[in-house]
Parts: sequence; C-alpha cells; structure tokens
Amino acid sequence: MEGVHFNHFVEKPQKTDREKSEMLSPHSRNEETESLTLELESAESLLKEVLDRGLMEHGCPHYRRRCCIRSPCCDEIFGCHHCHNEAKNNISVDPKQSHDIPRQKVEQVICLLCGTEQEVRQTCTNCGVCMGKYFCEACKLYDDDTSKKQYHCDGCGICRIGGHENFFHCYKCGCCYSILLKNSHPCVEGAMHHDCPICFEYLFESRNDVTVLPCGHTIHQKCLEEMREHYQYACPLCSKSVCDMSKVWEKFDVEIAATPMPEPYQNKMVQILCNDCGTKSEVHYHVVAQKCPNCKSYNTRQTRG
Repeated sequence: MEGVHFNHFVEKPQKTDREKSEMLSPHSRNEETESLTLELESAESLLKEVLDRGLMEHGCPHYRRRCCIRSPCCDEIFGCHHCHNEAKNNISVDPKQSHDIPRQKVEQVICLLCGTEQEVRQTCTNCGVCMGKYFCEACKLYDDDTSKKQYHCDGCGICRIGGHENFFHCYKCGCCYSILLKNSHPCVEGAMHHDCPICFEYLFESRNDVTVLPCGHTIHQKCLEEMREHYQYACPLCSKSVCDMSKVWEKFDVEIAATPMPEPYQNKMVQILCNDCGTKSEVHYHVVAQKCPNCKSYNTRQTRG
C-alpha cells in the first residue's frame, strides 16, 4: 500500500451556492442578477394588476370602492355607511325605525368584483383584488380616491380628509381644524357636534367643507357663502358679525347723518344690546339703526323703549 494516497478516495465536499456564485465570472453574475430582477418585477406587476382590477370603476355616490357593507343593525347591504343613513333616515321611513349605522361594528363586506362576502379586510379573500386603496380598519372605511388625502384622527374617532399634516385636533372643540387656526380659533366646547344652522346636516360627520366663524361657531363653507349672497352677515346662532363690518358701519353713519328724525323722536332714548361686544347701552333712537357706543357696531338690538 506504500505510495497510495487515501485522499484520492475521499469524497470532496460540495460547493455552497455562495461559493458557486463566487466562482462565476462577473458577466455570469450580472446575468443571474438581471434574471432575478426581471422575475421580481414581473411578479410585482402581476400582483399590482390583480390588486388594481376595477380601480375607480365601482362604488356608490359617496365613495369609489370595490366593496359594499352588510349593516350590523338591520342586516341589509349598502354601498357605505352614508348610503345606509340616508336610506334609514329618509322622510318616508317610520321615525321609530330610523337609525344610524354603528360603523365601527361593521363585520362583513361584499366584494363587488366576485361577490364574495367576507370579514372586513383590505383585499378580497377570493379574487385578491384590493377593495379600497385607502382602508381604515377602525372605521371600516374603503376608498379608491386617495387624492382626498384621507387620514384617521384618534381624537375624532373617524377618518378625515385633507392630509394629517394640514390639520390639528382641538380637544376642547372636539374636532379637527386647519393648522392655520391652531393658535387663533376661539374654542367652543363641542363646536362641531351639532347640525349646520343653515342646512341642518350634522357637521361632525359631514363630507362638505366646514368653517369656523369669529365667534367660534361652525357652519358649512357653502352655507356661509349663501348667507353672504343674501346679505346676511350675522352668526345664525349668536348673532355676532361673521366678518369685518367697519366699512358698512361707516356707510350707516353717513345715512343716519343724512336722515334726521322727525322732531317728536329727536330726543327719544332706547336701551340696546350689542350683539358684537355684549354691551348694554342707552342711545338715541333712529329708524335706520342704533349704534353701540362701545365698539361702534350697528349690529345691535333694542331691548327697551
């Protein structure tokens, strides 16, 4: 056996994938990397195609989405919680049967592409489609139109639109306001938890723009614009001026100066309450208006005399 080398009969260990890869030429490694990249891109493209099927093509009058909900309160199917509330609070519905949906308690949704009913989730368990580009598990909210910049506010307990970076939550008012009002808005407890004083829509859950008046009360922006079109410039709730009226008061001064009262009324005194500053005063009566001696406003009411 002299001269025989046993290492010729010992099985050599197999190369690992890493070692094999290191033995490949740079050109071969580049080809393998490119091949893997193409496979990943193809898989991602296929997944995106499945998820985006029917995007912006389905929904209800309130949202673009690819599912509808089963209401937990009446076990009926609706496009969204707004669809439910409009149907169940319609004037033709028996007042005893009218109600709002407890949106956080929704447990079942139905995919609009394949019709599969399933538990609340973003992608369909059957066809794999994304039922809403924006999805909030807390609110059970689906929406494909992400240009609204939806976000969930923990303080409000519901989803808002406009971008989280553009709003802040005021815990005294109990709602979200524009970041521009953070250090300047007058706080009114529960300011948004009531109906719009013009159209009577519940402001807290309204999808229309809401604005804050100088007095702190809230109103739909569109309703405020309609008030101005009809020359109404006082808050419907507290009667304070909703904008700077100083130029208007100057015109009142000119008109009153040009309209002297008949002699029997020239010394007539009346008591007034200013709607703007809250001051009570006794002033000369005039048929046009009474001016507050404290803030110079004509937004006053006669209380006696």
